[in-house]
Amino acid sequence: MKAIPVTPGTLDVARRIVWFEEPEKALADPVRFLAYAMTYARHADMQVIRQYVSDEDFLHALDRAPPGIIDPRSWAYWNLKMGRFPPPPLLARTFDDHGTVAMHSRMSAEDRGHAAAREWQKIREPGTAVDCEEKYGPGKQQ
Repeated sequence: MKAIPVTPGTLDVARRIVWFEEPEKALADPVRFLAYAMTYARHADMQVIRQYVSDEDFLHALDRAPPGIIDPRSWAYWNLKMGRFPPPPLLARTFDDHGTVAMHSRMSAEDRGHAAAREWQKIREPGTAVDCEEKYGPGKQQ
């Protein structure tokens, strides 16, 4: 994917939609920037961005967007806008037993729900009670 040029217009857009970091840094990672843009950009912001970003770039960003940035509504909209219906499953974070990111998966919301239900059932089985104080109490790694 080609870089998004640093111009007064793109700096203004980056400053607004990725407000928590310097706009030059936001624009330096075009896939991540477009993920934020697909979620938070206004129509006027997209008009500026679309001067420099093709449909192929949008598809590239959709396929490689970091999990947790694009919300389900925006995911559905941009996939439909790019000609993908139904959209592929949204990339989701999964966590290991210590609460750290274990992997990224493209599970559908329904599949994630079923997996969570199975995990809950495993916890509820006799002899598998979790001592939350021991596991998550003071001084324990979260």
